[in-house]
Amino acid sequence: MVASIALKGDEEGGFYNVNADTAAGALAIALKAEKLILLTDVPGVMEDKTDLGTLIREMDVQMAKTLMKKGVIKAGMIPKVEGCLQALAQGVSAAHIVDGRSPHSLLVELFTDTGMGTMIR
Repeated sequence: MVASIALKGDEEGGFYNVNADTAAGALAIALKAEKLILLTDVPGVMEDKTDLGTLIREMDVQMAKTLMKKGVIKAGMIPKVEGCLQALAQGVSAAHIVDGRSPHSLLVELFTDTGMGTMIR
Protein backbone atom coordinates (compact mmCIF):
# COMPACT_ATOMS: atom_id res chain seq x y z
CA MET A 1 0.00 0.00 0.00
CA VAL A 2 1.22 3.48 -0.83
CA ALA A 3 -0.09 6.59 0.90
CA SER A 4 -0.82 9.37 -1.56
CA ILE A 5 0.50 12.27 0.48
CA ALA A 6 3.52 14.50 0.04
CA LEU A 7 5.44 16.69 2.45
CA LYS A 8 5.18 20.41 2.01
CA GLY A 9 8.55 21.96 1.34
CA ASP A 10 7.93 25.13 3.31
CA GLU A 11 8.66 26.26 6.86
CA GLU A 12 5.12 25.48 8.03
CA GLY A 13 5.49 21.79 7.26
CA GLY A 14 2.42 19.67 6.82
CA PHE A 15 1.24 17.57 3.94
CA TYR A 16 -0.34 17.80 0.51
CA ASN A 17 -3.10 15.37 -0.39
CA VAL A 18 -2.01 13.92 -3.74
CA ASN A 19 -4.76 12.39 -5.89
CA ALA A 20 -4.42 8.63 -5.43
CA ASP A 21 -5.31 7.90 -9.07
CA THR A 22 -2.56 10.23 -10.28
CA ALA A 23 -0.10 8.67 -7.84
CA ALA A 24 -1.05 5.14 -8.92
CA GLY A 25 -0.52 6.01 -12.59
CA ALA A 26 2.89 7.52 -11.84
CA LEU A 27 3.84 4.49 -9.76
CA ALA A 28 2.82 2.10 -12.57
CA ILE A 29 5.03 4.08 -14.96
CA ALA A 30 7.99 4.13 -12.58
CA LEU A 31 7.71 0.38 -11.95
CA LYS A 32 7.28 -0.36 -15.66
CA ALA A 33 4.08 -2.24 -14.77
CA GLU A 34 2.29 -4.31 -17.37
CA LYS A 35 -1.14 -3.26 -16.03
CA LEU A 36 -2.60 -0.49 -13.91
CA ILE A 37 -5.69 -1.46 -11.93
CA LEU A 38 -7.67 1.20 -10.08
CA LEU A 39 -10.18 -0.10 -7.54
CA THR A 40 -13.01 2.34 -6.96
CA ASP A 41 -16.59 2.53 -5.69
CA VAL A 42 -18.34 2.57 -9.07
CA PRO A 43 -18.76 -0.20 -11.67
CA GLY A 44 -16.39 1.51 -14.15
CA VAL A 45 -16.85 4.13 -16.86
CA MET A 46 -20.54 4.43 -17.72
CA GLU A 47 -22.23 6.54 -20.37
CA ASP A 48 -25.00 7.22 -17.82
CA LYS A 49 -23.85 6.88 -14.21
CA THR A 50 -27.38 5.91 -13.11
CA ASP A 51 -27.72 3.05 -15.64
CA LEU A 52 -25.49 0.02 -15.10
CA GLY A 53 -26.43 -1.14 -18.60
CA THR A 54 -24.31 1.69 -20.03
CA LEU A 55 -21.07 0.35 -18.54
CA ILE A 56 -18.28 0.60 -21.10
CA ARG A 57 -16.34 -2.65 -20.79
CA GLU A 58 -13.44 -1.70 -23.06
CA MET A 59 -12.22 1.43 -24.79
CA ASP A 60 -9.15 2.73 -26.51
CA VAL A 61 -7.30 5.96 -25.77
CA GLN A 62 -9.14 7.94 -28.45
CA MET A 63 -12.55 6.90 -27.14
CA ALA A 64 -11.55 7.89 -23.60
CA LYS A 65 -10.43 11.33 -24.80
CA THR A 66 -13.65 11.78 -26.79
CA LEU A 67 -15.81 10.83 -23.80
CA MET A 68 -13.94 13.36 -21.64
CA LYS A 69 -14.49 16.10 -24.22
CA LYS A 70 -18.19 15.26 -24.44
CA GLY A 71 -18.58 15.37 -20.65
CA VAL A 72 -19.50 11.70 -20.34
CA ILE A 73 -16.40 11.14 -18.23
CA LYS A 74 -16.61 13.77 -15.51
CA ALA A 75 -16.06 14.58 -11.84
CA GLY A 76 -14.10 11.91 -9.94
CA MET A 77 -13.76 9.72 -13.01
CA ILE A 78 -11.57 12.32 -14.77
CA PRO A 79 -8.42 11.76 -12.65
CA LYS A 80 -8.89 8.00 -12.89
CA VAL A 81 -9.05 8.07 -16.68
CA GLU A 82 -6.26 10.67 -16.94
CA GLY A 83 -4.04 8.50 -14.74
CA CYS A 84 -4.79 5.53 -16.98
CA LEU A 85 -4.06 7.52 -20.14
CA GLN A 86 -0.77 8.80 -18.74
CA ALA A 87 0.29 5.27 -17.81
CA LEU A 88 -0.68 3.93 -21.24
CA ALA A 89 1.27 6.72 -22.95
CA GLN A 90 4.36 5.71 -20.95
CA GLY A 91 4.33 2.00 -21.77
CA VAL A 92 1.76 0.35 -19.49
CA SER A 93 -0.14 -1.98 -21.83
CA ALA A 94 -3.59 -1.90 -20.20
CA ALA A 95 -5.41 0.01 -17.48
CA HIS A 96 -8.50 -1.16 -15.63
CA ILE A 97 -11.08 0.73 -13.56
CA VAL A 98 -12.82 -1.85 -11.38
CA ASP A 99 -15.48 -1.74 -8.66
CA GLY A 100 -13.63 -2.76 -5.51
CA ARG A 101 -16.93 -3.20 -3.62
CA SER A 102 -17.81 -6.33 -5.59
CA PRO A 103 -16.58 -9.65 -4.20
CA HIS A 104 -13.56 -11.02 -6.07
CA SER A 105 -13.65 -8.10 -8.54
CA LEU A 106 -9.91 -8.15 -9.10
CA LEU A 107 -9.89 -11.89 -9.82
CA VAL A 108 -12.87 -11.55 -12.17
CA GLU A 109 -11.16 -8.74 -14.07
CA LEU A 110 -7.85 -10.55 -14.40
CA PHE A 111 -8.89 -14.15 -14.93
CA THR A 112 -12.10 -14.12 -16.98
CA ASP A 113 -12.79 -13.28 -20.61
CA THR A 114 -15.63 -10.88 -19.76
CA GLY A 115 -13.82 -9.09 -16.96
CA MET A 116 -15.40 -6.53 -14.70
CA GLY A 117 -15.33 -2.78 -14.96
CA THR A 118 -13.65 -0.84 -17.77
CA MET A 119 -10.40 -1.67 -19.52
CA ILE A 120 -8.55 1.02 -21.45
CA ARG A 121 -5.94 0.04 -24.03
